Amino acid sequence: MADSSFDIVSKLDRQEADNALNQAMKEISTRYDFKNTGALLEWKGEEGIEITANADERALAVLEVFKEKLIKRGISLKALETGDPRQSGKDVKINGSFSQGISTEQAKKVSKLIRDEGPKGVKVQVQGEELRVTSKKRDDLQEVIALLKGADLDFPLQFVNYR
Repeated sequence: MADSSFDIVSKLDRQEADNALNQAMKEISTRYDFKNTGALLEWKGEEGIEITANADERALAVLEVFKEKLIKRGISLKALETGDPRQSGKDVKINGSFSQGISTEQAKKVSKLIRDEGPKGVKVQVQGEELRVTSKKRDDLQEVIALLKGADLDFPLQFVNYR
């Protein structure tokens, strides 16, 4: 019987992130506490966002609304990195970006965790920005997925190509 396998990746669902941004902007445009504050949330490039408001508190409130929408859309907040509010003329801006891919350091951390705490007979291979986990038993793969979901990692993981 052939080995079973799955891939571990860290990818952003751009469409869901776009939906979350649009929902957040819709809520911001209708909420009373954001009226006449110049609150704005928009994409900057492919994976960056920019929040603009007339005060620090307003900019942070826009960020919280956006985070709520991301959670509802199933996007991990670990993928979003934001800076501190900064003054830009009369406005306050917060820049943020979404991270994708698993770095070499993160891949080593995940593979070490699987080797140390996972079931015996499970093999991990690093393939660029993703990891392939293989085993003869599908139950072992399920254990690895449960282990990684329970682990406190500082980056989001998704499990794809389960065969």
